[in-house]
Amino acid sequence: MSDLAWLSRTELLIGKEKLQKLQNAHVLVVGMGGVGSFAAEFICRSGIGTMTIVDGDVVDPSNRNRQLPALSTTHGLSKADVMAERLLAINPYLKLHVIKEFINPDRAEQILSQSFDYVVDAIDSITPKITFIKAAFEKKVRIVSSMGAGAKLDPTQLKVVDISETYNCPFAQYVRKRLRELGIQKGIKVVFSAEEPIRESLMLTDGRNFKKSAYGTISYLPATFGSVCASVVIRDLIES
Repeated sequence: MSDLAWLSRTELLIGKEKLQKLQNAHVLVVGMGGVGSFAAEFICRSGIGTMTIVDGDVVDPSNRNRQLPALSTTHGLSKADVMAERLLAINPYLKLHVIKEFINPDRAEQILSQSFDYVVDAIDSITPKITFIKAAFEKKVRIVSSMGAGAKLDPTQLKVVDISETYNCPFAQYVRKRLRELGIQKGIKVVFSAEEPIRESLMLTDGRNFKKSAYGTISYLPATFGSVCASVVIRDLIES
């Protein structure tokens, strides 16, 4: 990576040796929505050397209240493409790999057959999410998984725990149930909100991309989830 002046404040905080660990690391971020887009940006701004981003979706007007790639000028564009341009504008020397696909079981296995130092799971559809977590767990890849950012308002109630310790999160409850059916009781680091969900904000969807329902969201909550996910990745990488 050339021209490290832009990372001078990061180096001041963590030191040259730990910054080098970030520059040598490869992080995978799956999902470029409200959580994943912010996680990817913060990880990029930390000085990570190599990143792979995955998302098969395009920007919809309803994304603009919470997703980094969603602007009035980007409707219909690939979220992965918009984020790729943004990440490379932050760090032109970033080794960036872009996968414009929705995750299915076969692709989860294929993608994780590569070597990653850390994985951020920001998938918001149950079946692809379970598939990806299971594949990462079996391959012993370090992963942090975002639970539900919908139906919540208070960013101060976010926690980083093992998935077995989550509560007050309907999304996490269902993920736990599905993982238990696969023999996975614990061992997955997650970010979740302990706040009681606002259940009246639930809406049913058309079921596309494995998603049958969604909760209402506020602008800052998914971004806060993304920030916490990024912090987990960065802190674990520099301390390993």
